[in-house]
Amino acid sequence: MNANYASIDVGILGYGLYFPSRRMTAADISAATEGRWSEEAVREKLGINGKSVPGPEDGTQEMGAKAALDALARTGLDPLEIDLILCMGEEWKEFPLTTSAIYIQERIGAHRAWGIDIQQRCNTTVAAIKIAKDMMLGDPDISTVMIVGGYRNGDLIDYRDSAVSFMFDLAAAAGALILKRGLGRNAVLGSHIITDGSLARDVGVWYGGTEHPIEKFPEAELAAQRARGNLSLRVFDPEHMKNRLNEVSMPNWLACIDRALEKSGGASRSDIDFLNVLHFKRSMHLDLLKLLGLAPEQSVYLEDYGHAGQVDFMISLHEGLTRGRIRDGDLMVAIAAGIGYVWGAVAVRWGPA
Repeated sequence: MNANYASIDVGILGYGLYFPSRRMTAADISAATEGRWSEEAVREKLGINGKSVPGPEDGTQEMGAKAALDALARTGLDPLEIDLILCMGEEWKEFPLTTSAIYIQERIGAHRAWGIDIQQRCNTTVAAIKIAKDMMLGDPDISTVMIVGGYRNGDLIDYRDSAVSFMFDLAAAAGALILKRGLGRNAVLGSHIITDGSLARDVGVWYGGTEHPIEKFPEAELAAQRARGNLSLRVFDPEHMKNRLNEVSMPNWLACIDRALEKSGGASRSDIDFLNVLHFKRSMHLDLLKLLGLAPEQSVYLEDYGHAGQVDFMISLHEGLTRGRIRDGDLMVAIAAGIGYVWGAVAVRWGPA
């Protein structure tokens, strides 16, 4: 790796967010489980006070466009300055086989840009930041990149399925992030990503792909499925997933953090000022902070948001700045993980270079 990679100036100009107006409370989630989970357990164990849920107008692509417009409004950037749009939005969207980045490009008037969709589940924003920096370093025509997308995979969750309780927090939201070469502040430093293909098909949507096409199933089963909705985001192999994650998940996350820090000018865990982390159960969040030697005030627990997948990066950044937990000079490490399985980390030095 180029020793000067971490010092090359690519920075975060700003971010944008969009949230649907509808909410689902801990009590609502408890009711949806039909008594399997109490409201108290939803709040305390799963760490959810409430979350945004989509209305009929909140398609994944359209939410992404609204977050992009919010980012432009917050930063004052002319959309014609954008060279590339990397869409990290989910595949559960308005129309399959349409390219979300290109839709968003048109909606926001970024007519000079070109766009591409990328996908790595909940780690996609971390991956997109790495890709954006690498592309800006490799192509002189790319100096401004928007990372953007929407998320509403909670549509696919059956709250009566205890095997997916770790996904009861899935929310609806969209986020956008603007990176610029030569910005002189909020510098993107090193990053690292690990994937484990042994978990590639432990979780997914059961119906609708080429393996289980809708027309393959008996009419009675389809009628029952239609009556419930497509609640088929499920764990295919619970035992294997549990055992494998117990074995590799935390070591892989720590390895990503350490390598991202090493690539950031030789930093270490003791240099972390703020941990930008997606939402998961409360005990795991606290254990991770303790393992890294961080206080709760050096992160934000997204109990009032739930988990909006890869959008959690922007939400955590927003809350960290709003609450004064990210200050100029701070080293922020953002970490994420996604089904598949993938773990990732990226370091950002906030404030002027």
